[in-house]
Amino acid sequence: MSTILILDDDKELTTLLTEFLGEHKFKIVAHHTPSDMFKYLEHNSPDMLLLDIMLPEMDGFQVLRKLRESQDVPVIMLTAKGDVSDKVVGLELGADDYLPKPFEPRELLARIQSILRRVHASNSMLDILEFEGLTIDKLREEVSLDDNPISLSTSEFEALLLFANNSNEVLDREFLVENLRGITWQTYDRSVDVLVSRLRNKLGETPNRTRFLKTIHGVGYKFIAAPKEK
Repeated sequence: MSTILILDDDKELTTLLTEFLGEHKFKIVAHHTPSDMFKYLEHNSPDMLLLDIMLPEMDGFQVLRKLRESQDVPVIMLTAKGDVSDKVVGLELGADDYLPKPFEPRELLARIQSILRRVHASNSMLDILEFEGLTIDKLREEVSLDDNPISLSTSEFEALLLFANNSNEVLDREFLVENLRGITWQTYDRSVDVLVSRLRNKLGETPNRTRFLKTIHGVGYKFIAAPKEK
């Protein structure tokens, strides 16, 4: 049974989500303040976090920034603010998805299941992908850059794995949307670009130094790393 951690000061909403997600065989742990949540995380490892933005003590962006210093738990941000800028900030900080309030509980369930399926699928893969300067351990979800480990969020790891599994193929925006999220994004949504930008930064890439991800202007991206010679 997967454990879903909820951080939201709306007690009515957390009660509703606890009941709804509980009916779908999830274990729910709800906290209403960041301090209580971080105390819980000292001794527990949930499978996912549903994170509100408007919170007491610190906002959801600050919580996510602090969380990413030590944990890569998948995060879906929930907010009454539907601004694109807020969405981009959340994704840049390492959120895996973003859902504006009010939302349909069934849509939230679909997004949770989609992310967890990807995580579980990655955990079941036993092989290691090796490229020049880059190693991807699918089982452990670990990545090494020039023999040094780097920390990736769940969405960043899944994006890198998708690119690596389709090496030297141009992946367009539609393909990335369908395979990374399993939902339909709006045409103005910059989430794919933000995710790729985050991943490139983690891989040490700059506009003048492309080792792994090449932009195919007007089309998408291509993973160009050469397989490591045995």
